[in-house]
Amino acid sequence: MKISKDIEIYIHIPFCVKKCCYCDFLSFQSDNHMIEDYIDALLKEMRAKSVKDMEADTVFIGGGTPSILKPDYIEIIMSELRKCFNVKKEAEITIEANPGTITAGKAQAYVNSGINRVSIGLQTAQDAELKKLGRIHTWQQFLDSYNILREEGINNINVDIMSGLPLQSIEMYKDTVHKVCMLSPEHISAYSLIVEEGTPFYDMYNQESGRLKDELPNEEEERQQYYMTDKILTGYGYKRYEISNYAKSGFECRHNIGYWKRKPYIGLGLGAASLYSEKRFNNTSDIKKYISNSEYPEKITENIQILSTKEQMEEYMFLGMRMMEGVSRSTFMQKFGNDMDEIYGNVISKYSKIGMTDIDGDRVFLTKKGIDVSNVVFSDFLLDD
Repeated sequence: MKISKDIEIYIHIPFCVKKCCYCDFLSFQSDNHMIEDYIDALLKEMRAKSVKDMEADTVFIGGGTPSILKPDYIEIIMSELRKCFNVKKEAEITIEANPGTITAGKAQAYVNSGINRVSIGLQTAQDAELKKLGRIHTWQQFLDSYNILREEGINNINVDIMSGLPLQSIEMYKDTVHKVCMLSPEHISAYSLIVEEGTPFYDMYNQESGRLKDELPNEEEERQQYYMTDKILTGYGYKRYEISNYAKSGFECRHNIGYWKRKPYIGLGLGAASLYSEKRFNNTSDIKKYISNSEYPEKITENIQILSTKEQMEEYMFLGMRMMEGVSRSTFMQKFGNDMDEIYGNVISKYSKIGMTDIDGDRVFLTKKGIDVSNVVFSDFLLDD
């Protein structure tokens, strides 16, 4: 497989201590034997896709819960990755972690293997809310995990928080946001709960006898939480650079920015997705098939989609407009050989007139009003066949 000179790498670890009630990601509980077999298969896939005429600017180890892996597994994965791919010396290398699964030994292994960024899934500082979500940790365990990472030299930490949770009051959410900000992590991702099909919450939501519908905040409360997030985080010095993401200056997540800018990336592991050479494809989600065939990429690759120019333009717009900086007219011309106004002039004008998009020189971006209804705006960037 020929790889671009500048690329991102995603590594999927699908194992969890326990599946959360709201989670629809490809993840599950497992035993040590399956984890060992999976790591062996992952290393085989790396070797099979080994490429030297490229450089990885970012690496993201996601899940699942990668932090449940033993320290030596992480070191083995990172060592093999560097043998198979040219990882830049200054690459941003992230691992996702859950409170209650982080030890000093694991944090040391992260640092020793070159991991320089950790993303911790807190969700809420309220123990009752954590229990309702099916999380395995308490607020105190989060604090302990956070402090371990700091003590072991991790100086780039993201914390995930969620609003719109069952029985979550405005004051409880406000308390969570303030508590997290007072810890001063470099990055905060703030999401709103979505009840996804296939999750325990979805079943609870649709049961006649279930109370989840009544426990969720109403629309007005959700909006208050949403606006509160931006106000508090901005007050603590965080800059919003994407719809759901805030960072201190210089700590924006380079890996995720790559996704929004359609930078080529290779996914390794169960179900991992890739974008390369204007093709989207993913690995099988069948773990038995993956473990048996990971050294043969053609046997585990599924859903190959060759993107047309129309689809590339659509993605450039609705992914790029997620960022506060928006999209670039000159880059659009460079990539597609068309003036953005020729393709999207009517859409941009429509939303500019009602204050949902704005233009500043080369940039077209969403206003705060536009961010509030971003999905509606994005849908208009889909072109007719």
